[in-house]
Amino acid sequence: MENRVSKFDDQTIQALFGFEDAESENPTRLKEYFLKKDTYERVVADLPVRILVGHKGTGKSALFRVAMSEERDKGNLPILIKPDDIAELGLEQTNFLIRVRQWKQGLIKIIGEKVFNEFGIEDSSALGKLSNIGLRLFGFLTETVKKLQENVELSEAQKLLIRDFLNKKKIVVYLDDLDRGWEGRKDDIIRISALLNAIRDIASDNDGLLFKVALRSDVYYLVRTADESTDKIEGAVVWCQWTNHEILVLLIKRILTYFKNEVNYNILIKTDQFHLSPYLDQVFDRKFEGKGKWSNTYTYKVLMSMIRRRPRDLVKLCSLAAQKARNSNSNVIKTEHLQSIFEEYSQGRMQDTINEFKSELPNIERLLFGMKPSKKQKKEGKGYVYTTSELKQKLGEIIEHSNYTFKNGQAATPTTLAQFLYKINFITARKELDSNEVQRKYFEENRYLSSDFVDFGYEWEVHPAFRWVLQPDNIQDIFQKLSLSAD
Repeated sequence: MENRVSKFDDQTIQALFGFEDAESENPTRLKEYFLKKDTYERVVADLPVRILVGHKGTGKSALFRVAMSEERDKGNLPILIKPDDIAELGLEQTNFLIRVRQWKQGLIKIIGEKVFNEFGIEDSSALGKLSNIGLRLFGFLTETVKKLQENVELSEAQKLLIRDFLNKKKIVVYLDDLDRGWEGRKDDIIRISALLNAIRDIASDNDGLLFKVALRSDVYYLVRTADESTDKIEGAVVWCQWTNHEILVLLIKRILTYFKNEVNYNILIKTDQFHLSPYLDQVFDRKFEGKGKWSNTYTYKVLMSMIRRRPRDLVKLCSLAAQKARNSNSNVIKTEHLQSIFEEYSQGRMQDTINEFKSELPNIERLLFGMKPSKKQKKEGKGYVYTTSELKQKLGEIIEHSNYTFKNGQAATPTTLAQFLYKINFITARKELDSNEVQRKYFEENRYLSSDFVDFGYEWEVHPAFRWVLQPDNIQDIFQKLSLSAD
């Protein structure tokens, strides 16, 4: 008999599906199910600067945690810089070059102090010199450590760390969660731009110093489009994006490792989704007994249709359903458990989107709820699927009832609002297939910084994740009309 959980208590749910934030995850468990995709290899590449860009919930912090662990295993020294460490840097508002200089001086001091702390060196004279060494940080650290290591009592781990460092290993600096406190103001944009310029300068003067920076996609978008100097860092950008297939494999890997089953990632990733479906049987009913287009379909299709290609969406969806299974004393997640949480899940994704992008469009909430089908649309059997002209007409009607202005001062038009909704994954491009399923395309699959809303032969639809919060008064209609994703 195949393994089943005995009960979906909180510990089991978190061990099985993971935490919503990587910081809370057990490092050993995280490494068990982490997928080392092409994105990972590009980020950890031995290059001076890598900038990891992606929406919230796409796993940027998880990638950094795994990368830091593996850098340490290789003998390199990973350094994590958090927002609290740099809260006072780059605040000079009179001159961009002064901001860049402030970032350089501040980062060099912070990195130096963190390196000395890792080595167990607390020499006040050496720490004091960090403010006056210019950009030659790596050379200063090497010379100072050589001189001081004999006079400091060190643990065996610190001695090994210093030995590796002096043998030309690298210092890898990670800057994560930089969007904390981000409001999308002009000053915020300039500050991040100055930071990126400072990192480039420091890295170019220190061969053994590498920088890995994580930025939310909306933050990068505003910085990249507002500051022409950022074209110099575009080649260092790595997009953190997923396919539904990869996310399904991630879920299966979590389940298999939880039950201590053998996992072969290379086989899983090459296996089509239909043949992957049985791996979910330890946790889910294989078939989803819904209505309309959701009748007697496979559960994996429902899961993949409800997420926005973000692993965090799947964690939330599965965790909520597992809690419902616990309440009914079931050790398997059934159709009734998933159906009962769709509205709560949808509300959460709506609030996440508002929180994530209100820095770019302050009255985003009014816009998103304005996409609720009108009485006329409901009567005509429409409301969530649009041709390009229909979508622009809908947005034109929304603009008539309220002014929409982006944080950069640009007045919104139907075209710019359509582009914005596409960029934030509220709408997707869609094409119906002969199988009665739908092929959905996301903005990240195309040129992310496109300045126009391009009509490339697809229709547009409000993502399924938002349907329940926009139409709570007629849930059954969603099942009747909403097509499942083909991938």
